[in-house]
Amino acid sequence: MHLAALEVADFRSYERAQVELGPGVTVFVGPNAQGKTNLLEAVHYLAVGSSHRVAADAPLIRAGCEAAVVRARARQAGDGRVLTVEVELRAGGRNRARLNGQPRARVRDVLGAVRSVLFAPEDLMLVRGDPALRRRFLDDLLGQRRPAYLAARQEYERVLRQRNALLKQLRAPARHGAPSGGEDTLATWTEQLVHAGATLLAARIAVVHALAGPVAEAYRDLVVGAPGGKEQAAVNLAYALSTGRTVAAQPGAGMPDPGQLSGELAAGLAAVAHDERDRGLTLAGPHRDDLVLGLGDLPAKGYASHGESWSLALALRLGSRAVLHDVGEEPVVLLDDVFAELDDLRRARLADRCAAFEQVLVTAAVDADVPLAGPRYAVEGGQVVPVGVREAS
Repeated sequence: MHLAALEVADFRSYERAQVELGPGVTVFVGPNAQGKTNLLEAVHYLAVGSSHRVAADAPLIRAGCEAAVVRARARQAGDGRVLTVEVELRAGGRNRARLNGQPRARVRDVLGAVRSVLFAPEDLMLVRGDPALRRRFLDDLLGQRRPAYLAARQEYERVLRQRNALLKQLRAPARHGAPSGGEDTLATWTEQLVHAGATLLAARIAVVHALAGPVAEAYRDLVVGAPGGKEQAAVNLAYALSTGRTVAAQPGAGMPDPGQLSGELAAGLAAVAHDERDRGLTLAGPHRDDLVLGLGDLPAKGYASHGESWSLALALRLGSRAVLHDVGEEPVVLLDDVFAELDDLRRARLADRCAAFEQVLVTAAVDADVPLAGPRYAVEGGQVVPVGVREAS
């Protein structure tokens, strides 16, 4: 799959912009803070239904406007079919979505029509940051790989909110030694949490297994022989459950048994039941799990060098592309100011990989940093202007 056109209106810094695209590499060049990243952000929003830079949609709407529109025309590789996907982000009220001109009830109903993998400078925090960032990485990947996962995750989040609210209500009487009541209701929400949570756990563990091989291969390709690279430091992935068990990634392993995971989660919740009443908070479940990244025998977090962290974060995204392509149309690869952070050898190796992808959209402050042929667009002052095509050297 590749995008044939992208259009934005009142999105971020753009009053309006339209870009014609094609297969291969397209590079957006311009000074910082001129809107290059906004274009990649718009594409990725169509793929995952959220921004990689902000938690809410309000900052995506141009100041003083009531709504923003992101629209793309995509051509599928398999049958050549052309799809039009549109999302309208509204400052007041519910966002709207259309697929081939037909309204859809929810934005999530159009997700998957456009697929993308985005690597941005913020991804360094996948290695160095909090577990919530790694959980979101898995959830966004699963939302594109299996669109039904989005509904399952929303159901889990709904149940979690209700259960937390009830635990907070039960907390005050319990602290004063009074009968709290609400035990039957809590048991009901716990049962629902276990059922919904097991579905997420099974999908997450399965995708960690699927990522293991592609991530290890991508990391090895980027690092071996590079300045400062540790050739013996193989990448290890694992999924750490809040119940205390860690599942090491095994390439080729399938989906774990949700029934077994249900029992494990139920036991985990029972073990922390007293602490939950005391704190008014759900203390076990997928919302407290982590994706564990290792290099050799050491955890990447706290031990990986700056260069190793960059390479590992990039390998996670390259591995994501392979995992998505395994189950459907190839995603668009979005590289936000990546090449400037890499040494010459890693640039060349990433460029070799990009040459094999169906479509790559790249941003750069300096065109010379991008060793890839293809059309160039100048981005400055809210304008996106074609400036020519760089030929292969």
